Amino acid sequence: MNRVGIGYDLHRLVKGRSLVLGGVNIEHHLGLEGHSDADVLLHALSDALLGAACLGDIGFHFPPGDDQYRNISSLVLLRKVREKLEQERWSIVNADTVIVAELPRLAPHIEAMRENIAEALAVPRGAVSIKATTAEGLGACGRQEGIAAQAVVLLAKLAPPGPSSQEAE
Repeated sequence: MNRVGIGYDLHRLVKGRSLVLGGVNIEHHLGLEGHSDADVLLHALSDALLGAACLGDIGFHFPPGDDQYRNISSLVLLRKVREKLEQERWSIVNADTVIVAELPRLAPHIEAMRENIAEALAVPRGAVSIKATTAEGLGACGRQEGIAAQAVVLLAKLAPPGPSSQEAE
C-alpha cells in the first residue's frame, strides 16, 4: 500500500532571528518567527509525512506552547517524525518540496538542505527534491513579509514482520 501526503507552512520574517531552511543557517538580515527554529521547509515536510501516514500534524506531536520545543532544531523534529513512521511500518519513498521566497537567493544552499533532509530521514539524497521559487512580488511572500514551503511525499507500507523463510520450513 502506498500513501501520498502534502504539507504547507508559512512563517513571518522578522528581525533578530536566524534564517534556517532545510536545517541550513542562511545569512540574511531577517529570520523566521516561530516557537522552534521556524524552518518552514522542514515543517511542511513533517506535515506531509505525518499526513500520509494519518498521524496528525506537527502541531499535534510538537505543540508550539511546549517549552521543550522552544528554539529546537526542526531537523530534530524531522528525525522524530521518521521514528514515528518507522514504528507504524511506513517507508519513505520520496519527497518533493518547494520554498517560496523573494530573498535571499536559495540555490547555493539547496544541496546542503538535501543532505540534511536525506540524513534525517535515512533515505538516499536522490529521494529528496528541493526547489526554490519567488512569488513574483505577489502576496506576503512576494512582499518579503514571510517565506512559505510546500511538500509532497510518497510512503510505502512495509510488510508485517513474519517468520523468516528458514523458520517457515
